[in-house]
This record gives sequence, C-alpha cells and structure tokens, in this order.
Amino acid sequence: MKNTSKIGRNDPCPCGSGKKYKKCCMGKQAASPVDIKKRYRQKYDIALKEPKDIEGIRAAGHVVIQSLEIVEAELKAGMTTEEINTIVHDHAIKNGAVPAPFNYRGFPKSVCTSVNEVICHGIPGPYVLKDGDIINVDVTHIYNGYYADASKTFFIGTPGPDAEKIVKVAAESLKAAMEMLAPDHTIGDIGWAIQRYAESRKCSVVREFVGHGVGFEFHEPPQVPHYGKKGQGVVLVPGMVFTVEPMINLGKSRLFVEDDGWTAVTADGRLSAQFEQTFVITEDGFESLTPYSL
Repeated sequence: MKNTSKIGRNDPCPCGSGKKYKKCCMGKQAASPVDIKKRYRQKYDIALKEPKDIEGIRAAGHVVIQSLEIVEAELKAGMTTEEINTIVHDHAIKNGAVPAPFNYRGFPKSVCTSVNEVICHGIPGPYVLKDGDIINVDVTHIYNGYYADASKTFFIGTPGPDAEKIVKVAAESLKAAMEMLAPDHTIGDIGWAIQRYAESRKCSVVREFVGHGVGFEFHEPPQVPHYGKKGQGVVLVPGMVFTVEPMINLGKSRLFVEDDGWTAVTADGRLSAQFEQTFVITEDGFESLTPYSL
C-alpha cells in the first residue's frame, strides 16, 4: 500500500511526522514515495489492513451484529445476564466463530453485560434484568482468524428520563466521532468530538478505557481515547482498523473496579452507557465493519 499521489502543501507530510508537508519535507531533495504501511508499523506498531483483511474483519463483524440482533430480540425483564451469555456463545459456535472474551486474560464468559452503573466488562451471571434497567452488551468474535468488536446499550421495558438521556448522549457521541473518521484527521480529533458533545450535554467521558486497533488481534495499536485535542495524535490513513467505543457517564467520570478485577462501575452510582463499532479508514472516509443504526 504505497502513497504515490501528488502531495499538497497543506497535506500531512508522508514521512509520518504529523506536520503539514510545507513545514516538513517539502522542497527537500529527492523526496521519494513513502511506504505508509511500513512507516506506520515501524513508527506506531499499527498494522494497516489490506483489502483481503478488511473482507475478513467484515465477515467477522457480520456474525457480531447477528449476535447483537438476536440478543435485542430476546431481551426482557426477568431474563438473567447469564442467559445473554448463552445466546451469544451458542450463536458464535453455531456460525463457526469463537467468542473472543472467553478466557481472555482470565475473563470467565463469552460476552460483557454491563447493567446501569456498570461502565464496562460486566460479567454475566445470575443478575435478573428489571423494567427500567439499561444494559450494554459488548460482543467480540473471532471468525476465520479475524476479530470484530461492537456493542450497544439497550432499554429493558420502559426507560426513565435519566436512562433515556444517557443512552441518547452515548449514541450521539459515537455519531459525533464518526464525523471525524477520514484520512488526514487525527486520533485526537475523534476524542475531541466525543468530549465536546458529551460535556455539552452535562455528561462525562470515561478516560480509563479507550478504543483500540482490532482485526488481527483483540487489541492492537492504536489506542483511541474518547477525549482529546483536535489535531493531536496519529494521523488517520486508509487501512487503519479500530474501534470507537465512548463510555459516557450521567454523573462524574470517576470509577472503581470491583473485586472480580473486571467490572468497572461509576463511583457515584449513576448510569453509564456505551455504543461501539469497528471502523476502517478508506481513501475518502470510513466504513463501519460492524454497522447498525444509531
């Protein structure tokens, strides 16, 4: 994947410095085309994906979205989070996929189920869903060696005003991030857009957990914070595949992790919501490899 097109004065310098071309390598003698794939691997340890890899991640994403759709159709008050785990696990196995969370660094289940004040990494178990709850279901599958990752937050029964607000703000935060997904934007632009929107709605952004590269592994570089400054961080280029997964709290951003070592909970006990998709940067924008309506 070589960038041999003409470079404009105000374009990011192909050397990977993050500076504009006119302020970096423009005018330097014998400037040669840069192998962007090699440069990003050497400088950032980012593995840019080839078209065949993107097809593989898209296929994995299809199984992930099917799992979320089946869960959404079955969710109801009186259901346990363990039942959600069974649905996701069985659907993956039936379709030739492997649930990536199972035994990942000791995680004991096949999916994360995060209810109400749980921010992320909730472990399925005996908890019985109640009318008015919200639940984030976070699914990652491995299919033919490729990983894809997505999550949605769902209402159980009739939501209260706080639940309606936080779920809407989390969804809109992901939409704000998607407006930044294009070549020559930066990782910082993504976090800036999320933080700007969420805080304008008097909500807070969780900082301890971030989006990440995905595809060949569950978690790859780059990290994708959901807060930041415009123009900072790695420049986005075609072939980058990563998740954006803003975790938005109704109250303060402080959290603690429970004794199980996984379950992250808001310190003030207020609601948290999250939406996540896996994206690839294309020549003229982006594509979601785990698409669903927001």
